[in-house]
Amino acid sequence: MIGKIKNKEISVALVGSPNSGKTTIFNNMTGARQHVGNYPGVTVEVKTGTKKYKDYIFDIIDLPGTYSLTAFSEEEVITRNHILKEKPEVVVNIIDASNLERNLYLTTQLIEMNCKMVLVFNMSDLLNKSGLKLNLELLSQLLGAPIILSIGTKGVGTQEILENIIKIYNEEFEHKFVFIKYGDEVETEIKKIQELLSKFKFFDHESLNKNYLRWISVKLLENDELILAELLQNLSEEEKEKINLILESSVNHIKRITGSYPTTLIAEARYGFVKGALKESTIYHKDRELSFSDKIDQVILNNFIGLPIFALIMWGIFQLVFKVGDYPTQWLQLGFNKLSELFTILLPEGYLKSLIIDGIVAGVGGVLVFTPKIMLLFICIAVLEDSGYMARAAFIMDRIMHRIGLHGKSFIPMLIGFGCTVPAYMCTRTLENKNDRLITMHINTFMSCGGRLPIYILFAGTFFQKHAGNIIFSIYIIGIFMAVLFAKFLRVTRFKGESEPFVMELPIYRLPTIRGILMHMWERTWLYIKKAGTIILAVSIIIWILFTFPSINKGLLEEYNAQINQIEINYLEGKISRSEFEKQISTINAWLSFKKLEYSTAGRIGHFIEPVFKPLGFDWRLALASITGMVGKEVVVSTLGTTFSIGSSHNEKEDLRLALRNTYNLLIGFNFMLFCLLYFPCIASLAVFQKEAGTKEMFFQVGFTLVLAWTVSFIVYQIGKFFI
Repeated sequence: MIGKIKNKEISVALVGSPNSGKTTIFNNMTGARQHVGNYPGVTVEVKTGTKKYKDYIFDIIDLPGTYSLTAFSEEEVITRNHILKEKPEVVVNIIDASNLERNLYLTTQLIEMNCKMVLVFNMSDLLNKSGLKLNLELLSQLLGAPIILSIGTKGVGTQEILENIIKIYNEEFEHKFVFIKYGDEVETEIKKIQELLSKFKFFDHESLNKNYLRWISVKLLENDELILAELLQNLSEEEKEKINLILESSVNHIKRITGSYPTTLIAEARYGFVKGALKESTIYHKDRELSFSDKIDQVILNNFIGLPIFALIMWGIFQLVFKVGDYPTQWLQLGFNKLSELFTILLPEGYLKSLIIDGIVAGVGGVLVFTPKIMLLFICIAVLEDSGYMARAAFIMDRIMHRIGLHGKSFIPMLIGFGCTVPAYMCTRTLENKNDRLITMHINTFMSCGGRLPIYILFAGTFFQKHAGNIIFSIYIIGIFMAVLFAKFLRVTRFKGESEPFVMELPIYRLPTIRGILMHMWERTWLYIKKAGTIILAVSIIIWILFTFPSINKGLLEEYNAQINQIEINYLEGKISRSEFEKQISTINAWLSFKKLEYSTAGRIGHFIEPVFKPLGFDWRLALASITGMVGKEVVVSTLGTTFSIGSSHNEKEDLRLALRNTYNLLIGFNFMLFCLLYFPCIASLAVFQKEAGTKEMFFQVGFTLVLAWTVSFIVYQIGKFFI
């Protein structure tokens, strides 16, 4: 005789806001098999009950109704503690379907606790009356839990709830941790607290759950007194001091930068997450009462004018950067000119003088003069981020990104790439799907980083003086177009499959603080300056060595000295005027500089690789600048200055522009900007790329972008020369 199979028991907790119909659903599930009693240690009543279904016994607890888990009331404490300490195997979150935005706030807190959930949209018959139509499959993916439509008063949906509890219990529904981002300032402090907590003895490092540590860090930033008190009970005096210090520092830092306390920012981020998820998966059919942010979004996110508004904003930014930034750039250039004059007076003739003036001052100075424009660009980006518009920009691009197999959230790293590619690569970590992450990293190279901007400013200002801002803007647009095009190409070739659904948070609009804008601007600008003071300084010295050695032979020097002496004699004897004397001296000096350059290692390399770049319209100077640009795009400008022997000029910027104008035409100038746009940004970015994506993908990035840059520039030049 076969023995009776024992039923499997599943512990279930029902969680929901007051008046969500939670108790009605509890009654539908348990029937008469329920008990009412006080939760241990408190006077709040809770119901418990059982349900036999198929081969399972459901032990169900109806936890007190609550709008959040912030531990301000007994109901909130009971609900949170039960989930934390009793660890129910499945949490059933009952949600009032007629008030989704309010009710899903509690859901975000359950997501933060990494609960295995079933989401029940109760009173679903009111959805149509409220004018909403939901894409439940997409919303389920975004929230990381199955969604059931229910009408508790009619018993509709009870069986589906039980079936999905079983699926969750048997892990038939893939559970994933949904990452809710609270903004850069808060996230930075969360990471600091999380790292500190991981070092405390109280935590079991072998079984430590990073998501749990993150949750505790968030609670501490929210000034959750119960969590803090419980934590402090288990810490040493030294650890208590450390945690109190870091919390005080983090809260003060966030308040100083954003003008708000972490509690406010975290709550806003949760509502932003909810709003983004609903915006992504909900179609609005009827008018409803709109908040201030909603009213702005009706314009900003409009299907027809949203994209033109975004384009207009970006165009305005580049006009501002180019025109307003010209003045401080000129002042800074004047300062470096004076510094060169000072070293010219103080230092004796020789290699040291040449190294300092033509190598270090000219190389690093040639990059730093563009700092004011870089700062203006970063200020604009900071304003867009802190105001909440940057998240909208990603949402606007979502429709386009979906067409190329990516989510709008992939556009956020691309936006950051306008500042610097290195943090943009690192930002792709928020994309959980590997294919989405790799495609986003590969196309991020087409986002014009701050290092490319000096090249654009130089060439656009040289060949398109009156329309420089428009030309630079067009280069940025071409970069976006190429990113879109090749994302589609990579999706259908190397990285096949559907894109991962994500929630794009839509935070409320905020007035950015001056301190916050300046802090964000300075953090990014400092990376640029530090790069100039380290990598570019080293490269400038190397370039100076390549351009200086080997020295020209004695025969050429003797010929030069003889011609100089003859010119001076002619001037002293009155055979030539002062202006003619200066003209002849300038000509012979230019001849000597050219001979030195041609004879140097750099000149020989340039001439050697020139045939490869000739079909693009580039001579050996542009070819050499392209090669040094692989180290960092900022080096391109200083390399060109050296190739034209302008390192110690009194008006370096204008002299370089004049030399470029006399050597190339506007087609070559535009084509060179295009080439610099399309190949990988710098060696530093490749190092990060390798760390994030692996060696194989890094080499693909190098080969792929170099071939693309050469091919596109070849086509543009070969066709363009028929018209220009």
